[in-house]
Amino acid sequence: MNLGLTDKVAVVTGASKGIGLAIVETLGREGARVVAGSRTRTPELAALCERYGVTFVPVDLGEADGPDLLIHAVAERHGRIDVLVNNLGATHPRTGFLNIDDAEWRTVFDLTFFSAVRTSRAALPHLLADDGGAIVNISSINARLPFPAVVDYSAAKAALSNLTKALSEEFAPQGVRVNAIAPGPVRTPFWTDPGGFAEATAAGTGKSAEETLDEVLPRQMGISTGRITEPREVAELSAFLVSPRAANITGAEFVIDGGQIKTT
Repeated sequence: MNLGLTDKVAVVTGASKGIGLAIVETLGREGARVVAGSRTRTPELAALCERYGVTFVPVDLGEADGPDLLIHAVAERHGRIDVLVNNLGATHPRTGFLNIDDAEWRTVFDLTFFSAVRTSRAALPHLLADDGGAIVNISSINARLPFPAVVDYSAAKAALSNLTKALSEEFAPQGVRVNAIAPGPVRTPFWTDPGGFAEATAAGTGKSAEETLDEVLPRQMGISTGRITEPREVAELSAFLVSPRAANITGAEFVIDGGQIKTT
């Protein structure tokens, strides 16, 4: 299916790995002019820059001025913005609420919530100037599930889901659509890196981190399909939502979790 994204200018945050990297690749493959915002350019992102002409902007979006710097760089290079995907988010496993201090709460909210607030605020004047566009926020099913090990991250994602609704209500009449995607566990460095959630979950099970992702985790979490989500699946949904094919979809949140959430 041709999504009609050829030559659209698309900005992706948290673009160097995981879901962000997959989104960059999918949008690049669809012919979009992709700008990847990230602190580092991984070898995988460098390969996409070469293959699809992706522009890399080195930026720390956890800093207050980072989003403005990113959007200014995009506007200078391309003269417009059609698509924004707020993907950045970060945390690490903890034992519970009492072990997360104020500094950690601020860091997680700066990366996971305020980066989206600031990048959207900087990008919206450009989106509004060119007959509208689309924003997709990558939220999480943690926004609606109790998960004490990442209570700060879950709260930030809940705020992001709420922000999605508010922005969609304000800007839909002006031609900018805003939607969210809420993935369950996805095979990304968030889970697979040394010291990540797969290792933490595997502790005491006698299984490797890889076996935990493939076998233990889907069973423990009640994932109906029996497997976790792949980054490309989130990326392909993102590409559809920012495309003209989804022209009357706004204010929605799409869960992609293999059936983990059982309630309506």
